[in-house]
Amino acid sequence: QVQLVESGGGLVQPGGSLRLSCAASGFTFSSYAMGWYRQGPGKERELVAAISRGGGETRYADSVKGRFTISRDNFKNLVYLQMNSLKPEDTAVYYCNVDQRYHSLKGWGQGTQVTVSS
Repeated sequence: QVQLVESGGGLVQPGGSLRLSCAASGFTFSSYAMGWYRQGPGKERELVAAISRGGGETRYADSVKGRFTISRDNFKNLVYLQMNSLKPEDTAVYYCNVDQRYHSLKGWGQGTQVTVSS
């Protein structure tokens, strides 16, 4: 069955960096555009970064543009989110899934908590 397992979150000070990873299984990973989503306290889940099937095209929400970088490894069925210059407003649970603009969403994983605080 489909599994999406996120990791790499934690507590970081403002201005710090984290690298999130997502291991995908149970579907043909390379056939899907992928995305990183986040859900902050009291907020709806939002798509913050997306990457095409081959990795050649990326797209970011305005709130993270220039600070976050999404990448993928189709040999290992992994998708990454490098987060730099983190801000308190980046605090959220981060999830990976297929890009909802092009595909029906898979089941959600447990997510990984990112907390940005001094």
